[in-house]
Amino acid sequence: MSEEAGVKDWAAVSIAGVGLIGGSFALALRKAGFTGKIIGVSSPETVRAALDLGVIEEALPLDEAAAQSDLIYLAQPIETILATLGELDAHVRPGTLITDAGSTKTAIVARAAKVITRGRFIGGHPMAGKETRGVQEAEAGLFRGRPYVLTSRDALLEQWVEKIGARIVILDAEEHDRLVALTSHLPQLISTALAATIGEEPAAAQVAGPAAIDLTRLALSPYEIWRDIFATNSDSIDAALGAFIKKLEHFRKILRNPAIEQEFAQAAASAQTLRRS
Repeated sequence: MSEEAGVKDWAAVSIAGVGLIGGSFALALRKAGFTGKIIGVSSPETVRAALDLGVIEEALPLDEAAAQSDLIYLAQPIETILATLGELDAHVRPGTLITDAGSTKTAIVARAAKVITRGRFIGGHPMAGKETRGVQEAEAGLFRGRPYVLTSRDALLEQWVEKIGARIVILDAEEHDRLVALTSHLPQLISTALAATIGEEPAAAQVAGPAAIDLTRLALSPYEIWRDIFATNSDSIDAALGAFIKKLEHFRKILRNPAIEQEFAQAAASAQTLRRS
């Protein structure tokens, strides 16, 4: 490891899952001044593309990459992260930092606590993304200005998260899952349900304006991304859906009542708060 600001820096970083998030993390590190080696662990076609695009410098199997890395970044689907955690510990050097970018945290953190003994694990979740996937979509600025959740503290990891432009939020795994059910998983289901409802009226597309286009953007996300999220955060998502359905039913009751104006005012204030954050 090299020295930086009194903290030993990483000499080599391995990224397992060099797609949109993993590739963007690699590009962001490099743009922020990281001078160590960046290794990719992915399918043959993905690592070939990542090498061609200059996202990574070397492609290795997981065991070889883990053995020489100071940071291992798991940017795979949730079920794959859970499986990878079980394979990692035998190959890492003592003290190696392992983190992830999974969209739910409780199952991943619990799994890491059981199987990681030589390395150290910190759960992570960058609140950034696109509807499209793949290393070809990766960009260095993807995390800039976005919240980046960590489940515990680490000075060097936090230093680099800040360098790539993200805003650190420290949350335990359960609280993370409860909150993102409201701010991420519920919006996906709302968008999907809206697109499906509009699609049941064939004539609707000819009068669809920006509101319909904007609100159905998330419905373009592939189900493969969401399958593991629903499986590992179903209780929190169910609670969020229940709260949203209750609010919709309330709106339905007061649709012709002037009291709905106050709901609009409160919602506008909430929307402004989200944008300031």
